[in-house]
Amino acid sequence: MNYKKDGFDGQKAIGIPRSIVNRFCLSNDIIKGSYITDIGYYPKAKFHFRKRTQGAEQNILIYCVEGTGIATIKSVRHTIVPGDFIVIPHSIAHSYETNEKTPWTIYWCHFKGEQADALVKWLYSKGQSYKYSVEFVQERIALFEQLYTYLEQGYSMENLTYINLLLLQFLSSFIYSDKYNTKLSEKNTDILEKSIFFMRNNLEKSLTLSELAASVNLSNSHYSAIFRKKTGFPPIEYFNHLKIQKACQYLQFTKLRINEIAFKVGIDDPFYFSRLFTKTMGYAPKEYRETRYSTK
Repeated sequence: MNYKKDGFDGQKAIGIPRSIVNRFCLSNDIIKGSYITDIGYYPKAKFHFRKRTQGAEQNILIYCVEGTGIATIKSVRHTIVPGDFIVIPHSIAHSYETNEKTPWTIYWCHFKGEQADALVKWLYSKGQSYKYSVEFVQERIALFEQLYTYLEQGYSMENLTYINLLLLQFLSSFIYSDKYNTKLSEKNTDILEKSIFFMRNNLEKSLTLSELAASVNLSNSHYSAIFRKKTGFPPIEYFNHLKIQKACQYLQFTKLRINEIAFKVGIDDPFYFSRLFTKTMGYAPKEYRETRYSTK
């Protein structure tokens, strides 16, 4: 098989910066027992392959909805077909790969914490296996989409707390699939959500505070006060978080050069972009790209 590093059409993924995890997850008594670190969706992921001889730092959930693949944990080989999910404990040697002829479509996430570890251990004890099957329900996919959508909105304490409480519901939909039944409420819009939506749709621009405030018809001072109170960040810093989040996806899924990626997220100076990226993610852009290729 010719393993592929450049991604798959329609894929999406988000990795939360270590600095954010340390600040808002590890210090948060509400969610530090189980919190998400990475999440993604790979449709028809031909040539997808990962092998970690020392395991991953996090637990991994992979849910297959189409195609087939193979996952090997502790030398035990599992055939994966639509409806199957597999949970891989952290620090355990494993590998997984798609079937080249019938490539899988998977939803996946990495998650950590003592409660997360206990859930994985309990799941294994349930049937002495890391692989199980669930009936497809659209609500489970909607939960994933909600997790992903809220992560796209940034890393405020309030947002991450909600996301990681939602993570438990998402994990429960697999662990207690026979009991799972949920209806998602419609998302309410407010000034903050409108502002973040505006940011996400203008990541290629270098917007000023005045332009951001004007997008929701507020004065600079009032807008800044509301935004900081709700997110814990000044608007421009939050906007930069979203830019770096998008840059991570370009680094992971494209061959664009660093300066090209900087330009695509509205930063004309590639040196400033590299400094901002390193400060936010804990890796230089080149190092991040290499790390993503070897760990996801």
